[in-house]
Amino acid sequence: MEVDLKEIVDLLNNHNNFYILTHLSPDGDTLGSAYALCLALQKLNKNVKVLCNDEIPEKYSFLYKDVKLQNFKPEFIISTDVADTKLLGDKLAIYSNKVDLCIDHHVLNSKFADLWYIDPNAAATCEIIFSIINNLNVEIDKDIATCIYTGISTDTGCFRHINATSKSYRIAAEMIDHGADAFSINRLMFDTKTKAQLELERLAIEKIEFSFEGKCAMIILTKDELDKIGIKDSDTNGISSMPRGIKGVLIGITLREKEKNVFKASVRTDETIDASMICSQFGGGGHKCAAGFIIQGCIFEIKEKIQDCIAKILGGKA
Repeated sequence: MEVDLKEIVDLLNNHNNFYILTHLSPDGDTLGSAYALCLALQKLNKNVKVLCNDEIPEKYSFLYKDVKLQNFKPEFIISTDVADTKLLGDKLAIYSNKVDLCIDHHVLNSKFADLWYIDPNAAATCEIIFSIINNLNVEIDKDIATCIYTGISTDTGCFRHINATSKSYRIAAEMIDHGADAFSINRLMFDTKTKAQLELERLAIEKIEFSFEGKCAMIILTKDELDKIGIKDSDTNGISSMPRGIKGVLIGITLREKEKNVFKASVRTDETIDASMICSQFGGGGHKCAAGFIIQGCIFEIKEKIQDCIAKILGGKA
């Protein structure tokens, strides 16, 4: 059932023990929204724990440095920035049918929770969390502001993506006023790379394949190649936008093999093409210009299926 902000505030005030679930391959928005809400609820003397299927990348450690570690049994379970239960991962699958409230901004959210608040006009789930915290009458301190700013900045590509709105800028500015260090956050999120990540970029550039008269660019990276570099899966997200950044490319696709014959596809598109609709054909989803899906099978067959889908959009042959 759909709920409004007032109903969410009532629910949060009327419960005391919360688990907050985040999605696989956690990014700045799922973590920022989860920890911002966690910190706000802990200010209200609630017990709160954030759970993630995967190990949280070290670069996000600043988001939870002041979170209290509490032991308790949950009475209310929330998910943040999770569009479907399959995005919770194997470790959190036990909660798939136990989510009380889903807070999200993905238009293709499957509405798996008992209650949901979904705003596809929000550039990031952190924008929704900002409104919830304001309605809770919790003072936004530097730690909460840092979490919210991080989520908005990362989901808008440092305010370069089409989803960034004037509201995004206004909230971000307010978070800076509350102490968020925009310079340091953006430098860490977008400008700081390991040697392994640089090696990954070199490999990705070498493996770019063009099709449909240069309107589509695809990068395929096997697990053996990634293991040889010594790159973690969480460190591969930075290359997702690389194919789309090439002049003339309307659809950029990155396929990363997570395990034998299991690939994670990241799709980035021109604003005239809906990436989420492409990914929905393969059981995935996301946003208009940035979406993804998981696909299994022989890479040659996978590539053919994707090109067949792209042909319906761009026309012609690969």
